[in-house]
Amino acid sequence: MKYKSVFDIIGPIMIGPSSSHTAGAARIGRVARSLFGREPQWAVISFYGSFAETFKGHATDVAIVGGLLDFDTFDERIKNALEIAKEQNIDIQFVKEQSIPDHPNTAKVRIGDDRSEMELVGISIGGGKIEITELNGFELKLTGHHPAILVVHHDRSGVIATVSNELAKHDINIGHMQVSRKGIGEMALMTIEVDQTISEEVLEEIRRLPHITQVARVAD
Repeated sequence: MKYKSVFDIIGPIMIGPSSSHTAGAARIGRVARSLFGREPQWAVISFYGSFAETFKGHATDVAIVGGLLDFDTFDERIKNALEIAKEQNIDIQFVKEQSIPDHPNTAKVRIGDDRSEMELVGISIGGGKIEITELNGFELKLTGHHPAILVVHHDRSGVIATVSNELAKHDINIGHMQVSRKGIGEMALMTIEVDQTISEEVLEEIRRLPHITQVARVAD
């Protein structure tokens, strides 16, 4: 069977006793790895709500690190993710947060290296499914039900139209789009879910458009 997305429910071969606390956590970690675009040198993982209370017993810590190592939920290496991360000199820190989140299964993942860092907030909504609710301070709702790209850009007139036109030029249909910004004229983020996978060639064309600073695709 071919899994089209890291958000697919894998079934009984996933690691851990809970799809919410293990499969969902692994997917949050893997989305963070995908958007960062490479293996991080360090990670600070903060658990909230139910995650904070049970992350050791339910192997949520192991699963989310496995995702950061780019392991899918059925990958047997997830069981040894903490040891593998240590062998690869990835510094991992876990923080048990006391504040009450909007959703009980919430994790904040901050990762980085000597080039840059990134912060992502994800929630595990059950059955192994997740939502990404925040990226580097931008609010968003990324469910993973469809292929998606994230476009960071300067808030300028016409930028959304130029990206939409570029996708239309390649017969790529937009199913859902959300735009958020820091403020008028400041940095902004487009979250675009489409009906088919976008090739690297199309992503490169979008990156060359005016006022675009970063384009990332959520791994299939």
